Amino acid sequence: MDWLRENLWVAWLSIAGVLALAELASLDFTLLMLAAGAFTAAGVAAVFPGLLWLQIVVGLLTAGAMLAAIRPMIVRKIHDGKELKTGSAHVIGRTGTVVKAIHPDGGGSIRLGGELWTARPYDEVSTILPGTRVEVMSIDGATAVVYPVPEPVRHELDTHPGLNDPEPGPQSAPGDPQ
Repeated sequence: MDWLRENLWVAWLSIAGVLALAELASLDFTLLMLAAGAFTAAGVAAVFPGLLWLQIVVGLLTAGAMLAAIRPMIVRKIHDGKELKTGSAHVIGRTGTVVKAIHPDGGGSIRLGGELWTARPYDEVSTILPGTRVEVMSIDGATAVVYPVPEPVRHELDTHPGLNDPEPGPQSAPGDPQ
């Protein structure tokens, strides 16, 4: 019995290992936090082999703190990321430029990023001319279903020479020493 009391850290370490391995099946991060508590209890058992109550208290406090403070941050970080779009879904919503006129009967093409896609208009009557900016509404097989996007409105003041020049620096008055 004395051997078990002096080597209780091995039991705590085994519990931590089992919980960590079980975490691989659940991927909920709860068992991992409990494993951290068991791991710290193993450390206390190695330093204070006869104080089982201290090992339990430290293990529970560590597991509780991990569950309350660390787990929510990890879960938020994992679940707040952008959704991974695979296949052709990654082009939906992107804008491109018409390279070959797009007719309702097909045969048109657009440049999207650096790729050339066959395209057709979203409706059955539109013809979209080359050079027009379009947005991808959906993908039908290997064909992008697109609609024209209006060019951004530019005000004549946006192109007035000198109006958008950077502000001049402080000017020295005539006769001021430089």
